[in-house]
Amino acid sequence: MRGCGTSRQSATFPLLTFVFLLGSSQQLHTGCRVLGRSFWLGGIGWGLPFPSFFARFRGEVDSSSCFCRVDRSSAAAAARRMPVSKACVQPSLRASIHPLKPKALPRRPGDRSRGGQCPFIPGLPDDLAIACLIRVPRADHWTLRLVCRRWCRLLAGNYFYGLRRRLGLAEQWVYAVKRDGKDGGRVSWDVLDPSRGAWRALPPVPREYADAGGFGCAVLGGCHLYLLGGTDPRRGGAMRRVVFYSARSNRWHRAPDMLRRRQCFGACVMGNRLYVAGGESGGDGGVGLRSAEVFDPAKNRWSFVAEMAAAMVPFVSAVHGGRWYVKGLGAQQEVLSQAYSPGTDSWSVVLDGMVTGWRSPSACLDGRLYAADCKDGCRLRAYDEAADAWTTCVDSKQHRGSSQAAEAAAIVALHGRLCVVRNDMSVSAVDVAARAGNQQSWETLAGKAHAKGFVTGLLSNLAGRGRAKNHILHCQVLEA
Repeated sequence: MRGCGTSRQSATFPLLTFVFLLGSSQQLHTGCRVLGRSFWLGGIGWGLPFPSFFARFRGEVDSSSCFCRVDRSSAAAAARRMPVSKACVQPSLRASIHPLKPKALPRRPGDRSRGGQCPFIPGLPDDLAIACLIRVPRADHWTLRLVCRRWCRLLAGNYFYGLRRRLGLAEQWVYAVKRDGKDGGRVSWDVLDPSRGAWRALPPVPREYADAGGFGCAVLGGCHLYLLGGTDPRRGGAMRRVVFYSARSNRWHRAPDMLRRRQCFGACVMGNRLYVAGGESGGDGGVGLRSAEVFDPAKNRWSFVAEMAAAMVPFVSAVHGGRWYVKGLGAQQEVLSQAYSPGTDSWSVVLDGMVTGWRSPSACLDGRLYAADCKDGCRLRAYDEAADAWTTCVDSKQHRGSSQAAEAAAIVALHGRLCVVRNDMSVSAVDVAARAGNQQSWETLAGKAHAKGFVTGLLSNLAGRGRAKNHILHCQVLEA
């Protein structure tokens, strides 16, 4: 290849010409080259008369700094005038000074989502991929969060679990808040997956509730577990603090504090709003409280409601028939029973047969109120509104004794059945809709299923094996 030629009249003053290199790989470098009658320097062709003009500057050309492939005669001539001469090395570069961009491969329909992000599952539309992910068992959701960031963001939002709930795929787990040892120890909590029948320890509760006592517990929205008030372990007295755990995000969050400091009070949920009432202020002498409050999650604030008819410290409460029934001790240690109606925002004293035989634990299922009829919870009774009396509805006839470990601590409704949770972490489920007295309707979800007779239970108590290692404070069901 030759550079642009010069005119014959330019023997003394050369004509400088720029040449764009679009040739072979020998032309792509910053060096010098001598080709015929043209002198190449730095990728630019200098059209000079050769050899008349170039001969005068032959000594100024340094072939040791050349990176191209030159002819041997030119290199030998330059070597005689230069002290050191090195062989030229030409890098293997592309043929063009403009590198070619790789051709983009045709994009398949499932390679990218509509938002430009990677799809949830390669090769599937996002709608179909989500339909597959929502059917994964809840016990494996923590594994899904580790796959990628987009899966983690999906499971951390409300859309994923809201879709599971609308399609009837949500699973209910039992959460037990307990204290290690009945008279002391730290507060911890475990979760029970009914499908696997085993308790699993959860991360510690918030620091302010690790040693607290007399705090309330309730569930809002089916997936938020609230811990409210209680005794401050560091400063003493009652607290206004409120925290909640989300079963969807698996994290604890702060909520607005209550308006009054409370401990040993009652709490319930009606109409997706959280109510608290009674208890003690935790001051000098433990003054009883008549005030009641309600928390609206839509407004994210607390507000006062009508005061109770009398100050009391509730020890059992339940929502039945659209009213909140509370039973506890009054200022003179007398037993009081009151009911709150949210429609009229008023409290009334209850003296009917319901509160007469009502004891803890209890739970509502399908509009009926059930309570334990024995200490181990193996026999249940229900309240009959027509007769205004309690009647035995189901009996397993397999009692576990009267020890502290076998004592029924809570009764919760789980998937249309009643579950009796004991201090030894054993759980028995019964289908109250089945025929009364049918032993096949009872099922052991966790813990040992053997029953103890009178003599066996007495010997266990004397040996100390019946002492409760845990004391369950609250038991709730969360859905996700």
